[in-house]
Amino acid sequence: MSVLEKRLTDRSGNKCELCGYEHDLQIYQVPPTSEGTLDDSIYACKNCVDQIEDPEKVDPNHWRCLNESMWSEHLPVQIVAWRMLNRLRSEGWPQDLLDMMYLDEESLAWAKSTEETEDEAEKIIHKDSNGNILADGDSVVLIKDLDVKGANFTAKRGTAVHRISLVWDNAEQIEGRVEGQHIVILTQYVKKTK
Repeated sequence: MSVLEKRLTDRSGNKCELCGYEHDLQIYQVPPTSEGTLDDSIYACKNCVDQIEDPEKVDPNHWRCLNESMWSEHLPVQIVAWRMLNRLRSEGWPQDLLDMMYLDEESLAWAKSTEETEDEAEKIIHKDSNGNILADGDSVVLIKDLDVKGANFTAKRGTAVHRISLVWDNAEQIEGRVEGQHIVILTQYVKKTK
């Protein structure tokens, strides 16, 4: 038994730190910061590890155990609990647990670092009228005349808008400056320029 395994065994009481199962235990190093230390590893059963590593094998009911283990005083256990609850949040009950969980900024960044935290369908992607993906700082050209609400002018077709910013919660809106005015523009009326 390695020093790490001995320390994890002592910390966990020789049980899976996620579900409490006492057999088929192994060290699971929590990606991506794993250096094989007590601070970035958990002691978990094969069943939990298999489901963590392969989303196709996930049994949502198995993870009801997180109701307790999410309160662990050990950060790597909290990180894995947060990731699994996040993966399962469409089930309903995990969202309630996520709402109760608190991770400081640094820990939350670690929890989110596996890029699994949002379903592809939930990611907000801004696209121009031709389907090109827009990013903060891009330049676009208006493809039709737009009446600017609250200002007494029309933004003309062909007007360039430089250094746009994306409206983070709405894929159909960007912001930029036209004739010195900061305005919101619908992405369907712009074309990205190189």
